[in-house]
Amino acid sequence: MKHAMIMAGGSGTRLWPLSRGTTPKQLIELFNGESLLQIAAKRLEGVVASERRWVCTNQKHQEIICETLSLPASQLLGEPEPRDTLNAVAFTAAVLHKQDPEAIFAVLTADHIIRPQEEFARCLEIGFNLVQEDASRFVTFGITPSFPATGYGYVEFGDEIHDGARYCKRFVEKPDTETAEEYVASGNFAWNSGMFIFHASTFLDALKRLQPASYSGIAKIAEAWGTENQMDVLAQEYPALPKISVDYGMMEPASLDDTITICTVPMDVQWLDVGSWPSYGDTLDADDCGNRSDTPSVHLDSKNVLCVSSDKSHTITTIGCENLVIVHSKDATLVFPTSEAQRVKEMHGLVDDSIT
Repeated sequence: MKHAMIMAGGSGTRLWPLSRGTTPKQLIELFNGESLLQIAAKRLEGVVASERRWVCTNQKHQEIICETLSLPASQLLGEPEPRDTLNAVAFTAAVLHKQDPEAIFAVLTADHIIRPQEEFARCLEIGFNLVQEDASRFVTFGITPSFPATGYGYVEFGDEIHDGARYCKRFVEKPDTETAEEYVASGNFAWNSGMFIFHASTFLDALKRLQPASYSGIAKIAEAWGTENQMDVLAQEYPALPKISVDYGMMEPASLDDTITICTVPMDVQWLDVGSWPSYGDTLDADDCGNRSDTPSVHLDSKNVLCVSSDKSHTITTIGCENLVIVHSKDATLVFPTSEAQRVKEMHGLVDDSIT
């Protein structure tokens, strides 16, 4: 059967001060009262049945996520601590395989705005069909590049399979500007979306061969799952799993494995990675001077200013500012040049715990 798991384990330190320990970025209601996680869950409507939708997240966020999504606790996979994406996927594969030996599951993200929904759903169906046809296939989704990005990984297309799906020649991590320009110009590369579809059994078999240390712990968790020792074994084994991403730990070595076929489904969508305040600003409309805001704001001779506030009754005003980000919350205000966006996580680490 078809399942889907949304990875929602990130803390979102680059979206401080709205992203906090109890409210990570995927739960901030930035989009007309909805969070990224709620939007990600809605994308599955009509594609995967509600009883086969899962969320993998930090255990400390379990209760609020179940409440936010009206999700039964049994469909939430709580990590005792983050161990990167390979283990989140392996954990999911182990639990699903124990319940459904023929489980096929999509791995989706809670960090993105993806439009239009119809194209996303169409591509997801193609991905599921590819794995249903051949359980040895690993499916990834390639986003049609809108510019030569150097902050994303790329996938290179091989021969066509059907319905526009292609065999994957190789993965390339974050190229330099010249190389990225060549990739985009060739029309034969796509951004690596970080979304996948796997047959749970095939994934676990590959994990045993390619990452035996991770497999050992995951196998023990799977054996205990559904027993009275479930949580004790999870608490003991999960924090000891080697920390590694699914791209480095599985997809790259799998591309060299003769028993696995990697396929890519090109996805022609608007794909916005909302991982920083400037990227959030890209989801908002700009005025004639490039100023963007999700709260009442007034600007005098200011250009390219982003204003964000958790209090929509609070007005932000600027005079003669350029390329600035202003983020207001009930107990903290952050101001920085747009060029310093990556350093917000440093500020998050400096601020006293009593505020964060």
